[in-house]
Amino acid sequence: MSRITSLLSGLFLISAPAFASQPMTTSFNSTQCEGSATPYPIPSEIIAYPDSLKPIMINHVSRHGARFPSSAKRTTEMRLALMHADSIGTITDKGRQFLDIVNLIMDKSKNQWGALDSLGMAEQRGIAARMYTSYPQLFDNATVHALSSYAPRCIMSMYSFTHQLARMNNHIKIYTSSGRQNSPLMRPFDLDADYLDYRKEEPYKEAYEAYFRSIVSPEPARRILGENYPLDDKHLQDITRTEFAILAGMSAMGLQCDILQFFTEEEMNRAWEANNLSQYLTRTANTFSSVPAEIAADLLENLISTTDDVVTGNSDNRVQLRFGHAETMMPLLSLMRLKGCYYLTNYFDTVASHWHNFYVVPMASNLQIILFRSAKGKTYARFDLNEVPVPLLPDSEEIYIPWERAKSYLNTCLPEYRRL
Repeated sequence: MSRITSLLSGLFLISAPAFASQPMTTSFNSTQCEGSATPYPIPSEIIAYPDSLKPIMINHVSRHGARFPSSAKRTTEMRLALMHADSIGTITDKGRQFLDIVNLIMDKSKNQWGALDSLGMAEQRGIAARMYTSYPQLFDNATVHALSSYAPRCIMSMYSFTHQLARMNNHIKIYTSSGRQNSPLMRPFDLDADYLDYRKEEPYKEAYEAYFRSIVSPEPARRILGENYPLDDKHLQDITRTEFAILAGMSAMGLQCDILQFFTEEEMNRAWEANNLSQYLTRTANTFSSVPAEIAADLLENLISTTDDVVTGNSDNRVQLRFGHAETMMPLLSLMRLKGCYYLTNYFDTVASHWHNFYVVPMASNLQIILFRSAKGKTYARFDLNEVPVPLLPDSEEIYIPWERAKSYLNTCLPEYRRL
């Protein structure tokens, strides 16, 4: 690696699996165990702000909304395994039931793999409507600037969001941009050379593999393929992973299926823990490397500068919107070290207790930086994760922070060679 792992000062970098004495067992429900495929958690209430503060800007960055499965790869592999089990006479009743589910998914997703679905559109419309309802004054004679990655589901998320704003106020001027020119902000995981090396070299592979093999059960796969299906436990664990991923993605495409029809509660949680650890190791700062977080430096720098331009009067872009991917949001939130989104450890079986993909990146996950100005002219910032205010500064529960303090902190989150 050519890049200094600046987030990891004082921590011992490891090259072998590290675990506590026993793998920790979570007890999350089936919705939570859908992980990053969990549909957007609609907030129970709109957050009020003090009367003494006047909103002056929203800087918004978001993942696309709920979608059809990103590709046919998993369902095709599972269908082949189930049909093989049927052909050799080992398939179980549960297996035939699962084959029906796989066929349904493939039928519903035909020509729509990876596309935003109606639920995803509704998620984005809902976020837009709540934004407008909470801060209507920001949209008076306003110009909204929105950009997205080139992925169609991100473009459609942007259009669903801005369409809702236009329905609520058709005097808003809206400028949208999509395409590969936005990739440095929204798809750095495709471009960053150090990150591409990290994914190629996989320094985390041994640790992940050891953890996966220690906790994921082969039994869910055996229950559908049959006791006599000619695969060993290791290969059945791999099929369990695929089986779980298929079930976990169904809610996002508007199909209902209880994972607990095929997994026990413990098996479900263990499969989620493995999936959660995989995303943690590949998309956030960890004790192997800070590079997975540092790829968001351009995006964080953009958020700082565009917010500061409004504070200083150099810009009147009061509403700025960006639409990307889970792989956009996880690095950004880790780089910012937001509570619940950043965790460093040498013991990877503790990750499931401290970093939860269903909290960090459900479908349509978003970060909003909301600027307020007091009667005395002082500017404050509030940071909302999935429309819920979260503390920004370490060891502080403050929600409204003077912008200069927030800017100073965010600048320290940037890699040293990028600090403003």
